[in-house]
Amino acid sequence: MKKLYVGISLFTFLFSGAQKNDISVVLADITEKVKSHYIDKETYKKVDSLFQCELKKGTFKDLNKKDFADLLTQKLRTTIKDEHFFVKYLENYTPEKQMSEKEKEKLNNEHNSLGNFGFETVQRLPGNIGYINYKGFASPEASEKTLAAAMDFVANTYSLIIDLRENGGGENGMLLLFLSYFFDQKKDLYTTYFRHNQKTVVDSTQPKVSGQKYLHKKIYILTSKKTFSAGEAVAYFLQQYKLAEVIGEKTGGAANPVDHFMVQNQYLLLVPAGKITALNTQKNWEHIGVIPDQEVKSEDALKTAHIKILKNIIASETKTELTLPEIKNLIYKLEQ
Repeated sequence: MKKLYVGISLFTFLFSGAQKNDISVVLADITEKVKSHYIDKETYKKVDSLFQCELKKGTFKDLNKKDFADLLTQKLRTTIKDEHFFVKYLENYTPEKQMSEKEKEKLNNEHNSLGNFGFETVQRLPGNIGYINYKGFASPEASEKTLAAAMDFVANTYSLIIDLRENGGGENGMLLLFLSYFFDQKKDLYTTYFRHNQKTVVDSTQPKVSGQKYLHKKIYILTSKKTFSAGEAVAYFLQQYKLAEVIGEKTGGAANPVDHFMVQNQYLLLVPAGKITALNTQKNWEHIGVIPDQEVKSEDALKTAHIKILKNIIASETKTELTLPEIKNLIYKLEQ
């Protein structure tokens, strides 16, 4: 255990053999993980100072483990101003060393399949408008067929609405696969720098996908304050490359990828460990969020996008299954 706490000087007084208590061990472990992995190498000092202060005040003294984890999440996010920090108590956790990587992948895929790999709704709205309600990014290997089926379903629509208002993010590989459907060729989109090993990788779309790509058509992305991480990335990159218009609320502002850790075989800890840099802007949406092209309340975003597309259909004299009077009547009803 000694090696784990080297360099966390402010916690030294808390440890003396058998007198270590659970709370201080957990806090020291979290601080060490932040020190070794967080994108800003000096941030652990703020974490260290925060925990020391809260210990002196007895903030964590009478909390159960779930409430302790929830409060740690809140304190870390508020102090460091990074919404990617997350601590969760896992009551029935089985140590990963007892499961192979193949077993863990199978378990994750089974869990994600219960939510249809994030694809909540895929439908055709009146006016030949595609609609995909997408809530999260599972692994690309497990999600590929579902994504292809969704994109094949909307392939013949006049325009597409991608609803990310409840999308909390997920796997980077699936983000790139999803974005690949909107670029006709391979595109280097961003670099990701990982601090713990000081490596930088280039993240690119795929030139070929299993389903039909959605190209040269108008795309509208719906966002809310809950749109987060990889969900924000879809909005950010399609907006920056002028492939989509964003309608809704400013997003959460969490660009940096995380590493996952188990703390004392009880708590799941997420630490932002890398930095994304868009190759076209040399920036990202960290702390800023994605700013909508048209800002409306999240609950009004779908209606706003639908009306906008219908008006475009009228202006462009595009033929759909609806007559002109039917389109005007639908717009009237949506505007009420």
